[in-house]
Amino acid sequence: MHQLLTPQAEINSGISAKQAEKIAYENNKLNKRLCRLVGQAIGEFNMIEEGDKVMVCLSGGKDSYAMLDILMTLRERAPISFDIIAVNLDQKQPNFPAHVLPDYLSKLGIPFHIENQDTYSIVKRVIPEGKTTCSLCSRLRRGILYRVADELGATKIALGHHRDDIMETFFLNMFFGSKLKGMPAKLQSDDGKHIVIRPLAYVSEEDTERYAAVKQFPIIPCDLCGSQENLQRKQIKGMLREWEKKFPGRVDNIFSSLSTVVPSHLMDRSQFNFADLAVTGSPMPDGDIAFDDEPCANNINETSVIKLHSRSDK
Repeated sequence: MHQLLTPQAEINSGISAKQAEKIAYENNKLNKRLCRLVGQAIGEFNMIEEGDKVMVCLSGGKDSYAMLDILMTLRERAPISFDIIAVNLDQKQPNFPAHVLPDYLSKLGIPFHIENQDTYSIVKRVIPEGKTTCSLCSRLRRGILYRVADELGATKIALGHHRDDIMETFFLNMFFGSKLKGMPAKLQSDDGKHIVIRPLAYVSEEDTERYAAVKQFPIIPCDLCGSQENLQRKQIKGMLREWEKKFPGRVDNIFSSLSTVVPSHLMDRSQFNFADLAVTGSPMPDGDIAFDDEPCANNINETSVIKLHSRSDK
C-alpha cells in the first residue's frame, strides 16, 4: 500500500521533496480514479438526473464520507444540475460523538439534517444479549431514512456500499440463502416510493480506505453499539481477500460476471422458459457451451482431437 500523508504531515515527517511529490501524485491519481469510477456508475445506471435532490446517507464511516466528497466534486463538473443534502441518523448509541458530523458538515457548507431516533434501545430490548443486532438495526434505519427522504423532498437516496460490499452480499445470498442475488447499484426501495442508488458500486474498499486516510475524514467507529460483527460476512470478506492474494484478478472477474448474466444457462424457470424450449433449426451463439474458454482445451493438440474422433467413429 502506498504511503499516505497530508501536506503538513509530509513536512513534519522530514521526507524529501521528491518523496512528497510522489505521494502527492499518487493521492491525485486516487482522486481521479474515484471520480472516474463513481461517474461511470452514475452514467451507466442513470443514477442522478436533472433537478434531483440526492439524500446522501452519512454514517460517519470511511465509505459514506468518500461518497459525499466525490459527489460534491462531480456536482461541480456535471452537465446537469442537482442538489445534495447529507443526512445522518443518530441512533443514540452510548458514547456516540454527536458533534462530529454537524461540525464537519458545517465546515463544508453543505445542507444537512441530523435525525435523532433512539433505535438503540429498541434493538437492545428485542435482541438477546450476545446476538448480532445489525439485521434489526438495519431494518429500523431503512424505514426511518425512507420517511426522512419524504420529509426532505429527496428524489434519490444514496448509500455508501462499495464493490466489495456488493460481492460479499452476492456470496452471502448464495452460501447462506440459496439465491443468486446481490446488491444492485440502483433499485426501488422496499416501500416502492424511492430510488436507492449506490454511487460507489465500482469502487473497491481498499480505495475508500486510502482515500479516507488522505482526506483525514473524522471517522466514527461502527462498533459503538457493542454488537458483534456479522461473522458470516467476515468469512466471505476473508475468502475474497485470500482469493485476490492467491489469484490476482479473480475478484474483478467475479464482479464483472454480475453484469454478464445468461439466464438460459442457469436453472431459474421464472427467468427463462425452459418448459417451452424447442429447436429452432438455427445455430445459437451460446449453444450448450458451459464455459467458452475451458483451460484444459488449450492443452489438447490437433493430433489428440483427431484420435478422439477416430475412436468415436469405430
